[in-house]
Amino acid sequence: MSQKIHTSPPGFGWVVLTTSLAFVVAQLDVSIVNIALPEIAKAYHAGISTLQWVIDAYTLAFAVLMLSAGSLSDLLGSKRIFQIGIIIFCFASAGCGLASDAFMLIIFRIAQGIGAAMMIPSSLALLNHQFSHTPQLRTRAVGLWTAAGSAALAAGPTIGGLLIAFSSWRFIFIVNIPICILGYILSFKMQQTAKTVKKSFDLAGQFTWMLSVTILISVIIEVPRLGFGHILIWGGLILSLLLFGIFLLIESKVAHPMLPFHLFKSPKFNSLLVLGAVLNGSYYGSVFILSLYLQKVLNYTSLIAGFAFLPLTIGFVISNVISSRIINRYGIHKPIVAGLILFAAGFAGLFIAHEHTPYLELFLPFLIIPMGMGLAVPAMINGILSSVDKTLSGTASAILNTARQTAGAIGVAVFGAMAAGGSLAILGAVSKSAAISIGLTALAMLLVTRGLGRQKQ
Repeated sequence: MSQKIHTSPPGFGWVVLTTSLAFVVAQLDVSIVNIALPEIAKAYHAGISTLQWVIDAYTLAFAVLMLSAGSLSDLLGSKRIFQIGIIIFCFASAGCGLASDAFMLIIFRIAQGIGAAMMIPSSLALLNHQFSHTPQLRTRAVGLWTAAGSAALAAGPTIGGLLIAFSSWRFIFIVNIPICILGYILSFKMQQTAKTVKKSFDLAGQFTWMLSVTILISVIIEVPRLGFGHILIWGGLILSLLLFGIFLLIESKVAHPMLPFHLFKSPKFNSLLVLGAVLNGSYYGSVFILSLYLQKVLNYTSLIAGFAFLPLTIGFVISNVISSRIINRYGIHKPIVAGLILFAAGFAGLFIAHEHTPYLELFLPFLIIPMGMGLAVPAMINGILSSVDKTLSGTASAILNTARQTAGAIGVAVFGAMAAGGSLAILGAVSKSAAISIGLTALAMLLVTRGLGRQKQ
């Protein structure tokens, strides 16, 4: 019934470029908006809670829909879901840039999150499908894919500062459009992945999962405003847990669950999920705090603060690019351990932060933190992809990225709450967030060591 058009398969560079463009725009919009918040507040006369939703609407939709998109990727084919996702992201970015008020901006930010949730699992599934029989090439491709996204995440504040200084805050969204168009055009040469045609869509599971996580993250966002003892906070937590329990019950009963429980029987898979959550929660939360520290304590302008984050970009690019050679030589365990040691050392360097810290003293921690993360993440992704059948690669990558994005949203909410109360609170939050990040990193190292053991990867 289906017609197969025989075209030459895309080369290594084509596959990496196409999939990386999607990761670039998705990661860019995680961090680029923070630097524009003062300008958005002026344009819409918006308060703090509105600005918080401008940031979190994207992350929330991204995190909540990732599992659904991963399941659809395996059900309908990764290429199709990738293309739909990049189209949605393109039109949503245009909507953000043209939004007439804060409410419309938040709506289009949700649409961006939907597009991003569709692009990320499907792009990883396309990579895995293309190079599933050549592990060394897959390792190199994942390293470059991760480098592109990590560099975009770290460069977001710098790019945003430049766009605001020389044009308008609206261009932080408009800049996505040509990148999306290029990615969509290039994607037509990609090979379609096999579809699991016998699988049915787990609608009840998708619905209860989305409600559970949406309520949980909404509660975390509203804790600083309402207070932890508020009835809506406790009621929301109870409802979220109840829905999550129903979700687990549904997944244990349906024939084709969107969250295959057998994946969690692997200590390797579980430990790498925890690792992803720790890395993202610590990094997203700490960068949020550091952006406040640079602008509110050290009194940097948005443009100077953006340039101050350049070492983060450099650190990610260096470690991601060299990671494939290290992984191919040593496996995934040693690069992860080395990356976590660097990650923790970078956070330890932040204990020197005070009211008049010279930037040169911050340069090294700003460089080492992303170098550690950039070394660990490609190894983690390769470990996840190699631990499952390639027909489940979309679902596996979705589970990983759901854990990462949810932890990132929680990190921003928790660390941000510690910074409420002026410059002294922000200064204290820098040290507290660094200490928490070091503790979580030590826990992740213990779990990964136990999960991977000394087996050869």
